[in-house]
Amino acid sequence: MTSTTPTLTPLPTTTETANGHAPQSAEYSDLHALAAGIETNLSRVIRGKEESISLLILALLSGGHVLLEDVPGTGKTTLARALARSIDGEFRRIQFTPDLLPADITGSSFYNPAENRFEFRRGPVFCNVLLADEINRTSPRTQSALLEVMSENQVSIEGRAQPLPSPFFVIATQNPIEYHGTYPLPEAQLDRFAMRLNLGYPDETHEVEILFSRHESDPLEGLSSVISPAQVHELQEQVKTTRVDKAVAEYIVRLVSATRKDARLRAGISTRGSLILYRIAQARAWRDGRDFVLPEDVRALAAPVLAHRLVLDTKARYGGVQQETIIAELLESTPVPR
Repeated sequence: MTSTTPTLTPLPTTTETANGHAPQSAEYSDLHALAAGIETNLSRVIRGKEESISLLILALLSGGHVLLEDVPGTGKTTLARALARSIDGEFRRIQFTPDLLPADITGSSFYNPAENRFEFRRGPVFCNVLLADEINRTSPRTQSALLEVMSENQVSIEGRAQPLPSPFFVIATQNPIEYHGTYPLPEAQLDRFAMRLNLGYPDETHEVEILFSRHESDPLEGLSSVISPAQVHELQEQVKTTRVDKAVAEYIVRLVSATRKDARLRAGISTRGSLILYRIAQARAWRDGRDFVLPEDVRALAAPVLAHRLVLDTKARYGGVQQETIIAELLESTPVPR
């Protein structure tokens, strides 16, 4: 379906050439090759999950965080470790338990009698890639401590801000089929994640490859870095230069507005959701070698970026309505700019 939008009004963010597009410099090509190298590296360890890996990298490029909702044993921890090694970043893992405290995540102040003063002891969030394992097994108070850090990229202790390393990327996991002893993430906290992904079980062919790839050693051990944390930060800044036409931005807003009017939903997509979709669409266009965003970028990313933000009403929830189904229907009914 197409709209009656007559023109695309550009919002330029780069120096344009006569044809309206920014030239791709040698530096741009080098950065693009580095981003592709991360994806290649991860595919050597996680077999048959190219789409999930691609989306994970888009979240990284956009500066967002990812929620992996999947059953145990599908490679979530391996994926996080492989990403940290690929970007030569510091990796930390937190196993979330009911007795975990906010200070166990962010760090705390302690008294140093030798110096006669209080000092700050950094928590595990001071890293580049953080795996928050089974985040729904800890209390809402501790969940909130991590999600605040994700939003602000800093830790505030006793009125003093402690900035986190750049980049800072959180991969949180939760088991969708085990609810005993868990604290499901409330909607306001789910909204902090740029995407919700799942790896799922590999098909038989790829599972055979996995078995033989670990016949003598773990392929993760031989994985080397392809990019530095400073270069990842440079990639994130480069993504922000990708042009977005006004008509494409209006398309994002129309799509988001449609969720707020759907009778099956208690709450639609927040403004934060539209901002994240905007940014990740930029990342997808940049990764594909374009300096401008297409409506297809928005359509391809709508489900992983928006579905987990929808709050179903009671009738829809118990009627088996899927969040992804609602997004698919709204994509069909919302006019697409040409």
